[in-house]
Amino acid sequence: MISITINGVTHELDVAPEMPLLWAIRDVVGLTGTKFGCGVAECGCCTVHLDGNAVRSCSTSCAQAHGKNVTTIDAAAHYGEHKTIVQKLQQAWIAEQVPQCGYCQSGQIMQAAALLAKTPRPSDEQIRTVMAGNICRCGAYQRIQAAIKRAAGMTA
Repeated sequence: MISITINGVTHELDVAPEMPLLWAIRDVVGLTGTKFGCGVAECGCCTVHLDGNAVRSCSTSCAQAHGKNVTTIDAAAHYGEHKTIVQKLQQAWIAEQVPQCGYCQSGQIMQAAALLAKTPRPSDEQIRTVMAGNICRCGAYQRIQAAIKRAAGMTA
C-alpha cells in the first residue's frame, strides 16, 4: 500500500510502487485537472506540487510520493502552501487572457506558483528559465510571462 496525501486527503493506494503519480492522481483517485502530455517529463502538463515543490507527475513514481503531500490544480487555489499565489495567478491568467486551448494551463500555473513561492519578484530571465520546461502549443509564452509578473505585483 502506498499512502499519499492529495489535496489534504490521505489515500491508501493499492498500486505498484513504480506507477507514475499521474496515473494514481487521475485514474485511481479520479482528479482529472492534472493532464497527460508527453509521458517523459518534457512538456510540463502534468506538473503538481510534491511537498511544495513542482514535479512532473508522469515521471514521479508513487513510491517517491509515499508519505508526502501532493497538491494538484484541482484544489491548489483552496489548499496547499501556495494557495494564495495560485489564486493570484488564476486572476492574472484571466486578466492577461492567457488560455487559448487551455490544455497546458494546469501545469503552467503549478510551475509558476512554485516559482513565485521561491522567487516572489522574478526577473524576466528567471521566469523564462523556470517556465522553459512547460510547453504551450498555442505559443502564449508572452502572455504567460505577463501573467506571472502581474501575479507578482510587478505590473498593473
